[in-house]
Amino acid sequence: MTNLAARFEAAAAASRTLKERPANEVLLRLYALYKQGSAGDVEGRRPGFTDMVGRAKYDAWAALKGLGKDEAMKQYVELVDSLKS
Repeated sequence: MTNLAARFEAAAAASRTLKERPANEVLLRLYALYKQGSAGDVEGRRPGFTDMVGRAKYDAWAALKGLGKDEAMKQYVELVDSLKS
């Protein structure tokens, strides 16, 4: 496991123990960066209009299409670190 991957996994664990719940926009950004860093570009169909949460998550992840996994991991770690302070 690379240093970046280890920091990414540590940040993922730390994100579950934040003292305050981040705003919804920040939560979507965390979700999208995590998915992009761990799985790469979004695949599959966009959820239907009755699944508003699923659509928001899909859209946030799709907005990062083309962002490299390493860059997504780096941004995720930086975002979690900023939320811990």
